[in-house]
Amino acid sequence: MAAVGGIIIVLLLTALVGVLMAGVVLMGVGGKTNEKYGNKLMVARVWLQGMVLVMVVLMFAAGGGK
Repeated sequence: MAAVGGIIIVLLLTALVGVLMAGVVLMGVGGKTNEKYGNKLMVARVWLQGMVLVMVVLMFAAGGGK
């Protein structure tokens, strides 16, 4: 289980970094595209952060954090 959880965490972190970078670039560009997608990217980032935290807690609860 620990290996699967680790893979899921890595995938979630990769997605999180991608969304974060897209948001930073979009904010730097500005304009209508930022107005349209900026808040959606922020919400996606918060959800991904939450999922990473839940996975880490589940891994420790399952004994994967030994």
